[in-house]
Amino acid sequence: MEQHSHTSFNRYPINRLKSTEFVNELQSGIDAFTAHILTGADHPEPAGPLRVCLDGTHGAHFKSLTSALEQVCIEQKKSLHILHTAAYLKPEAQLREEMARYLTDNRAFGYTAQEVRPMNYFREDALAQVQQDLNAPGIDICVLAGPGAALLTPGWPQLSYYIDLSRENQQLLHAQGMGSFGLGNTADKVETYKDCYFLQWPVWEPYRRDWLHHFGQLSAAGHQACYMDLNRDEQPVFLPVTALHRMLDQLAGQPFRVKPFFAPGIWGGQYLKELCDLPKEWDNCAWGFEPIAPENTLLIGVEEQVLELPFPLLMEAAPSSIMGTRNAELFGEYFPIRFDFLDTMDGGRLSVQVHPQQEYIEQVFNEHMTQQESYYVMEHKPGSTVYLGLTTGTTKDILLDAVEEAHATSVPLDVPRYVNEYTAEKGALYLIPPGTVHCSGQNNLVLEISSTPWWFTFKIYDYLRRDADGKPRPMNPGHARQNIKDDMDTQAAENGLIPKPVAVRRQGDNLEELLGQREDLLFQVKRLKLTDVWTDDTKGEFVMFNLVEGQRVRLIPLDNTSAAVEWGYAEAYIVPASLGPYRLENASEGPCTLIAARVSPEWNHPLLPFTRALSGAQFQ
Repeated sequence: MEQHSHTSFNRYPINRLKSTEFVNELQSGIDAFTAHILTGADHPEPAGPLRVCLDGTHGAHFKSLTSALEQVCIEQKKSLHILHTAAYLKPEAQLREEMARYLTDNRAFGYTAQEVRPMNYFREDALAQVQQDLNAPGIDICVLAGPGAALLTPGWPQLSYYIDLSRENQQLLHAQGMGSFGLGNTADKVETYKDCYFLQWPVWEPYRRDWLHHFGQLSAAGHQACYMDLNRDEQPVFLPVTALHRMLDQLAGQPFRVKPFFAPGIWGGQYLKELCDLPKEWDNCAWGFEPIAPENTLLIGVEEQVLELPFPLLMEAAPSSIMGTRNAELFGEYFPIRFDFLDTMDGGRLSVQVHPQQEYIEQVFNEHMTQQESYYVMEHKPGSTVYLGLTTGTTKDILLDAVEEAHATSVPLDVPRYVNEYTAEKGALYLIPPGTVHCSGQNNLVLEISSTPWWFTFKIYDYLRRDADGKPRPMNPGHARQNIKDDMDTQAAENGLIPKPVAVRRQGDNLEELLGQREDLLFQVKRLKLTDVWTDDTKGEFVMFNLVEGQRVRLIPLDNTSAAVEWGYAEAYIVPASLGPYRLENASEGPCTLIAARVSPEWNHPLLPFTRALSGAQFQ
């Protein structure tokens, strides 16, 4: 097993924009924020108090902004009136009752709330009450702060901000007890993630898209509207919404890398923790996400300034530039493929599991795309294993009955009796269509190349262990029974799920191989063994790379060499469809190897997410 320095992995990749046009538009720091508002307060139009709307994402620390503003107003003898949208929410019990269809009584799974709108969170009298409360005499600056602020003040603000916070940071707040928006505090991270995944994010992330679109249009007519990254309370970064749109358009034309994030888990290993220099207090690291589009952010650098924003903002701004016309028609604004790591090196085994079939995930969870997966064994220790497909003669009923008996008697299940056990091989790819029982054994570093959904894992058997919080890990035998395919067995595994590489193209000593492609998987996996230089073209569709062997590789867009990027072992880059021809250069001490994933050329089944039309009327 090749050893890699823990300093070689870049956890904070900054996507540099070469243009200098944004230098004077990006501002940072609390002082810049308060100065921006006070400048408006000195020249309100029309005369009267300056009306400021601080809208944004649940969990963003609005208080850090309003407290600073209060202090400055005291110093400058200006009167300030601040209201918070949380005061106009429906009571938690009422919200839970009204949203029960989406929250469900299951700890892990809900029903995606496509029909709910942000105003459904607020009391019937919220609009009238806000108008009354804001009508305070003798005030220099009026502020409404919190998620939905623009909804409650239609046509009112003179200065508008959208204050954003990453999902990663929201989940850190969940660990500290913050619940989903409007649902109080929490002591259960799994349930809170479910509440966000099925309710909060489907409702409020499209609202952010609407907000940026609407206020972008208003800005063109002279309204002041800014987008603010508040992932660091002490160092907000903001810019005009019009500049944000131009910035995203520029980024969509160059290779980019998302900011990876990591999470420990009950079965996690030690490889990623060492490689990526993760917090020493972590017991392990189970997952590394890079990219899972809805979860990751992008770091955008302009000279010394760095802006962090959600990857979906880029997708909403330029889906065709990033994915290509064909893929945008198939998947809309939804980036369809993910890379993530599963680390069981010196850790445990994943639960025996299965993922839902397409029709089931649509009907039961209101989701548009199911979870198709593959495992690429990137590193392992001798004797490690992968489990794939039912053994000959085993059916889902036989497996589930045996699991039930194991749980009842506390006698561990003999997993290889029911699920095929294969010795893991470095560089092997294991394909996992929906309905296939599978899991990784101990001592593997797996690169998952999969369709983007990741939450729909139906655990069948988990070795009778408890989670890190001491609670039993949620088992899902009911869902599993509806989705296990009996014919995904030994014969299927050995006649298609563990494919042999097929040479596709050569350039000098460099070789491209097809590793995996099936009609029931939307992704195609290739491997490039790179000795020196490889020239290629996106041909109108995106490709994503991960360097799985070697130290460094460089990618040079032939039509824009200033956008060249270089990355290291275990890091991933997305090459947008609009890039065109490019050259890959091996920058390692010896040969290197890249995994390349793209949408399968044979996949023609649209899996479009529910997307409601842009709605600016809600702000008017």
